[in-house]
Amino acid sequence: MTTIFDKIIKKELPADIVFENETLMAFKDIHPQAPVHILLVPKKSIRDVASLSPEDGAVIGEIFLVAQKLAEEFGLDNGYRIITNTGSDSGQLVPHLHFHLLGGRKLGPIG
Repeated sequence: MTTIFDKIIKKELPADIVFENETLMAFKDIHPQAPVHILLVPKKSIRDVASLSPEDGAVIGEIFLVAQKLAEEFGLDNGYRIITNTGSDSGQLVPHLHFHLLGGRKLGPIG
């Protein structure tokens, strides 16, 4: 199944891309939940965390390093949150693994 993220990765749909390399793309969320809301998406089609395999470990590590770099670039010196959802009960809307980088204001507790 082709998702909206697959179309953004293939540049078939527009996005405000803030980072891209051969394995990963990061772009601004079109419905931001915080002043800074960036989605970090592996280019490899992985459904969710439950679908990860051992060979996906490198891209997951890279996602967190890029999130760290973007947090610095976007001035999130007072903190930020990284979230991913797995499955429909968690609120995952797009069946393509992605991480939300949120910051730019004081974030409340989760739950």
